Amino acid sequence: MPLASVGEIELSYERAGSGPPLLMIMGMSGTFDHWNAAFLSELRQEFETIVYDHRGVGASTRLEGPVTIAQLAQDAAGLLAALGLDSAHVLGISMGGMVAQELALAHSERIRTLALGCTYCGGEGSALTSEAVMRKLAEGMSSGDRERAIRTAWEVNVSPEFAANDDAYARFLAIGRRRAVPLEVILEQMRAITSHNTSARLHEIELPTLVVHGTLDEMLPVQNGRMIAGLIPDSRLEVMEGIGHMFFWELPERSGELVREHAAVHA
Repeated sequence: MPLASVGEIELSYERAGSGPPLLMIMGMSGTFDHWNAAFLSELRQEFETIVYDHRGVGASTRLEGPVTIAQLAQDAAGLLAALGLDSAHVLGISMGGMVAQELALAHSERIRTLALGCTYCGGEGSALTSEAVMRKLAEGMSSGDRERAIRTAWEVNVSPEFAANDDAYARFLAIGRRRAVPLEVILEQMRAITSHNTSARLHEIELPTLVVHGTLDEMLPVQNGRMIAGLIPDSRLEVMEGIGHMFFWELPERSGELVREHAAVHA
């Protein structure tokens, strides 16, 4: 994959499809392969998708020391500049949605439309992952069994019904085996998430905004999506009943349709 020079670092990225650019910002412990081929196929019908790996992930520059969500947002802005793009539609999920919030607050001129999926803004009324789910994840990661860790991550990121989909899990497992994110990078991303708080500033976002969240999200409960939609003026909230954190894996066609419609309405 090509590398883009962004300040003092390099970010690994991939561009595909045709149409207006769509910058896609991945979440904690994810790589650009975790976007799910079916979802990308839906988006590439009408966008040139730009997916990339955060610093510390894949072939992107090694993570040295702590990182903040605001710093990752500057990376995203720098990537757009490095690719010669004045602006793009932006989709961020989970931690990537937090990065997209900071990007929108610092560089609104670079964003045509904003889509925030399964994410969190901090502040009173928000909720991070429960202790029970974190304990389950920690046990999987510390087991020394890579496949157990991947299976645990799968089960807490999708609904119970979808977790039983063997074909989908096989695809997820293959990505995890091929593109493992170092544990130390995941821990630094986790620290960045816990200190993230844009709740008092979201009213400043004046961009067309779509918020998507599943009702069975165990990683970041659905109350977060409702809160964010309530704080960003004139935003649209799409709640997916019976769907987990990775809604774009469970409902790739519907998820793609939502992003395409949102961009088209505000073209």
